[in-house]
Amino acid sequence: MLRDPGYRRALLFCALIGIPVSALAFWFLAALHELEQLVWTDWPKDLGWPHAPWWWPFPAFALAGLVVPLVAGRLPGRGGHVPAAGLHSGGPTRAAIPGVIIAALFSLPLGAVLGPEAPLIALGGGLALVFRDLARAPASPRSTALLGAAGSAAAISAIFGNPLVAGILLMEVAGVGGPQLFAVMLPALLASGIGSVIFSGFGQWTGFKTGSLAVGLPAPPVLDTGDVVWSLLMGLVIGAAVHVLVVGGRYVAVFVSGRLLPHTTLCALAAGGCIALFAVSTGRSPSEAALSGQATLSQLAKDPHAWSVGALVAVLVFKGAAYVLCLGSLRGGPVFPALFLGGAAGALLAPLPGLGLVPAMAAGMAAAATSALRLPVSSVVLVAIMLGHSGSVPVIVLASVISFMAAELLPQGPVLSGRPA
Repeated sequence: MLRDPGYRRALLFCALIGIPVSALAFWFLAALHELEQLVWTDWPKDLGWPHAPWWWPFPAFALAGLVVPLVAGRLPGRGGHVPAAGLHSGGPTRAAIPGVIIAALFSLPLGAVLGPEAPLIALGGGLALVFRDLARAPASPRSTALLGAAGSAAAISAIFGNPLVAGILLMEVAGVGGPQLFAVMLPALLASGIGSVIFSGFGQWTGFKTGSLAVGLPAPPVLDTGDVVWSLLMGLVIGAAVHVLVVGGRYVAVFVSGRLLPHTTLCALAAGGCIALFAVSTGRSPSEAALSGQATLSQLAKDPHAWSVGALVAVLVFKGAAYVLCLGSLRGGPVFPALFLGGAAGALLAPLPGLGLVPAMAAGMAAAATSALRLPVSSVVLVAIMLGHSGSVPVIVLASVISFMAAELLPQGPVLSGRPA
């Protein structure tokens, strides 16, 4: 393939379009961040509150519930994929770009419990085709698929901050290997996780020492027996719980499709009610349960003791319920809310005998992300990179594999189309 001049030209063109696509993706994310800051921090302070009051989610979610169905019903691409259908890379079009942008701008900054990854994938794929047409490059089904995947990968790198995650994610999302990919990958991933425990050791057993790629950075705490055992159970329980949430989102999507405008508005208001109940029951800012949870997850990881057991339970219950409603009604991606829910569950379970905070949150995040995405390799790489060290990789892998198996074996609920009409 590399000897094919046409493929080499396409490869060069992909490298060139990666520059403007990445830049536009950055500014799109910057706009989302500024709007989120404006709605949930600046405006409440300007009106005299230290943080958004408990009722603040209602007008924000009401606006999202009114605009998103109008975009989905009247603009090409329906504002992007329904989040409950998972991440998809196929079918990027230029015509869908305005709808994707508008739906994301009226979902994510207004509090939707979703992340920006799905709009970025659609935006990157569509922009790549725009630049291809501007350059008057020849169009073919092969080049369209290649450029769409390249543009999506360039855009998604902006949110994950790492090209490795973007590349692996798009490879799994595209499903190049089909079912055979998972048939080969899952046992390999499981065996590598167990092998990592054997060589790295845990508790008083130091494992078998072998060659290392370490360059002298500080090592994380050694895993304990409890960390490994609990990670298996967490993979099963958290994976099954997040699967139930995703299936619930699919039923919400079916409900919304019956009468798009009134049902979307109703679900959005219900999601806002969940966020308001969190604020009322805990006295905390509703923004901690709204939005994707990316910033709140970082705060939780830095200071988990700032969250009481009651607050952790409340955020799992109310954010989880809002996640279900947003998955089926608004626009965005399922990744970061799942990561937050898994991390919060890990922090809640960390006091279990023999379980440490870091491996607990790592296993919880891996289990939740894998169950929501059904992309175990991407989830493992993403969580490992987020942690910044390899010490917890064995529990991440084990929790991810168990979670994937649990989610696949449980009832799947209604089937949603992966591509917007």
